[in-house]
Amino acid sequence: MAKVASLGIHILDILGRHVNRIPEGQHVDLIDEIRLTVAGTAAGTSVDLAKLGAEVYALGAIGEDELGNFIIDTMHRYGINTDGLVRKAGVQTSATMLPIRPNGERPALHVLGANAKYSLEDVNWDIIKNADYLHFGGTYLLAMLDGEPTAEVLKFAQKHGVVTTLDMIALQRDDLLEIIEPALPYIDYFMPGLEEARMICKLEDRQAVIDFFLSRGAKHTVFKMGAQGSSIAGKDMAEIRVPAFKMNVVDSTGCGDAYCAAFIVGMSQGWSLEQAGRFASAASGLVITGLGSDAGIVDFDHTLNVMNTYDSIPMDE
Repeated sequence: MAKVASLGIHILDILGRHVNRIPEGQHVDLIDEIRLTVAGTAAGTSVDLAKLGAEVYALGAIGEDELGNFIIDTMHRYGINTDGLVRKAGVQTSATMLPIRPNGERPALHVLGANAKYSLEDVNWDIIKNADYLHFGGTYLLAMLDGEPTAEVLKFAQKHGVVTTLDMIALQRDDLLEIIEPALPYIDYFMPGLEEARMICKLEDRQAVIDFFLSRGAKHTVFKMGAQGSSIAGKDMAEIRVPAFKMNVVDSTGCGDAYCAAFIVGMSQGWSLEQAGRFASAASGLVITGLGSDAGIVDFDHTLNVMNTYDSIPMDE
């Protein structure tokens, strides 16, 4: 199985469901479930990669606190190598509080924490150059890596024959394109949500969005589109549309991370991009059936069975 370095944001999620409102004053509401999970576009992807059988190496920053201990302990239980995690003094581990609504929506309260302190000086270059894949997760929440430093990391990986993927958490800000553009020529698979990609390029038509990023150097675009599935395109290939699977929606936290993880695992199997996308849709669908970014996925074979047996959702054009 593939050796994957997953670099970027590491977050402890605190999730509760079902939350219909925030109580006034000091009143108390009873809810059904509260969980702690390892999350973030690097860490959450690492856990899913490990569940699907990949050899995973985590790279990022956490604090010298109990939240960081939880992340490391959880990763070790899944067999993830944490030698690439650095612990930052004087700053807490990044964390998010997520009150999950009955329809699966997830408003968030977030502390940037140690993720904002992770820099080029912290990167374990040996882990990257010895990997088969580098998944870079968390652009726009990595203050000291965003922009040219991201390009430097990805360029280094490609120089050593490592396949690069990138996911992000796009925020409303004026410099979205300025931050990501230097990295685009060094991204083999650019994997944001379609709405995030639209925020960056300020275009609506999906094909125009695809062309925008391919023309700026990305080798492939892989856009996640929720219930509308996903879109996979490249410079020398027509767009592939992959449907989502019909699932009971509980919580959408981590669905994109699961998609990225399973897509990488699918590619490592030598599958076509369409097959890798279908496997990724199955993994993403499984996560949506439970609370938290680590829900639903059991292992490779279970996910493969879902891909081969579950019904898909009809797609719009």
